[in-house]
Amino acid sequence: MEAERLIALGRQALAGSGTAQDIVAEAWQAQALAQAIGSQLALCGPQELRGEARGLSEIGEYPAWGAAGPRAAQLTEVMDPWGALTALGELLGEVGIALVGVACATDEEGLYWQCIEAIDAADESSDRVRGMLRRLAVRDGERARPPDPARGRAGPGRGRW
Repeated sequence: MEAERLIALGRQALAGSGTAQDIVAEAWQAQALAQAIGSQLALCGPQELRGEARGLSEIGEYPAWGAAGPRAAQLTEVMDPWGALTALGELLGEVGIALVGVACATDEEGLYWQCIEAIDAADESSDRVRGMLRRLAVRDGERARPPDPARGRAGPGRGRW
């Protein structure tokens, strides 16, 4: 399945999470998807992204899933690196916000530390994603800018790689 479609599914699942444990599980699903996208771009993406993408593929892993979460295992391609990375950045931001909410609301020490670990992984992944978006923007001669919800995604051309 294409990266942007999987990211959209992840955003829907996170929004529909009913419990703190569901939110934490969706956070690790998002992290596994970030790793899978990083791996795909490290192998097949634009040359200037490969180093950062390799780094993204190595950030935080949920031990019970091994190399990929159930959703991430469905990744088959990243058709539009700019679009996928922009959407992934949005998902990781939403994950971070949801995890902060869970961490602040829980009295369970174990759940709190799970949230902190997942927040750290999401933050590190977000840094890598922003770095890759900057590299794409420089390559295409455009300044990186945040998406404008009124006009759709900003950034370089949206072609197949």
